[in-house]
Amino acid sequence: MAELPDCAVGVDVGGTTIKAALVAPATGALLAPRAMTSTPRPADPSRVLAEVVGLARALAPVPGTPIGVTLPGVVRNGVVRTAANIDPVWVGFDARSALADLVPGSVHVVNDADAAGVAETAFGAARDQAGVVLVTTLGTGIGSALLLGGTLLPNTELGHLEIDGRPAEHRAATSALHREELGYRAWAERLTTYYRRLEALLSPDLIVVGGAVSASAGKFLPHVDIRTPITAAALGNDAGAIGAALLAAGRDRTAQPAYWGSVGATHCTSW
Repeated sequence: MAELPDCAVGVDVGGTTIKAALVAPATGALLAPRAMTSTPRPADPSRVLAEVVGLARALAPVPGTPIGVTLPGVVRNGVVRTAANIDPVWVGFDARSALADLVPGSVHVVNDADAAGVAETAFGAARDQAGVVLVTTLGTGIGSALLLGGTLLPNTELGHLEIDGRPAEHRAATSALHREELGYRAWAERLTTYYRRLEALLSPDLIVVGGAVSASAGKFLPHVDIRTPITAAALGNDAGAIGAALLAAGRDRTAQPAYWGSVGATHCTSW
């Protein structure tokens, strides 16, 4: 069989679904159809990692293929420090070590929105963008990735900013759109309030909006009234998995965009 392109597996753990992709780190392209399953309930480490490993093994062309995993919380050196939209027993859990015990090869664990920011900076809507870039992921909650000149400042968790006495994600996440049966225009008003707060704090040069709802960006982004240029994520709902795969392949999370396409990844060969 012919050799496969250089590759890594990215697994994006969300509050509702777990998505996995086999990615070419040199281009960010998906090398196989994306795999998906529901996030287990309760979403404790043993149940979630079992699903992660199952998806990764199904996609990996050979044992030892690098695997990157996103989690919806602060992750420092592979250890989960906060748990948003997953079971609180994750707090203090060494996810990287636990994953390394289950699969061969290199593993990487990262905040979900940070992974999306890495991908959008490398191959998406923020590629070659100078200055301050804010990537937000709208879903069960609101994730955020902050980048300065292509360098990621990790674990910002700006979805937890308080607006009108409540965390912003309680009022402006996609889950609020559906839970409260808001129309897109009414939801856009809430997003406007949220993004204006971020404008005041960060003065970004570009805001990128990701998550599954970014596929419907034309229904709400035109009604978000802010000064900063705002655009939908180019990689859509695949950004988290792609970013996790890039990092697992050995990409430096603080690298400039040009770096990502110029360095070879772990070599993936056929069985």
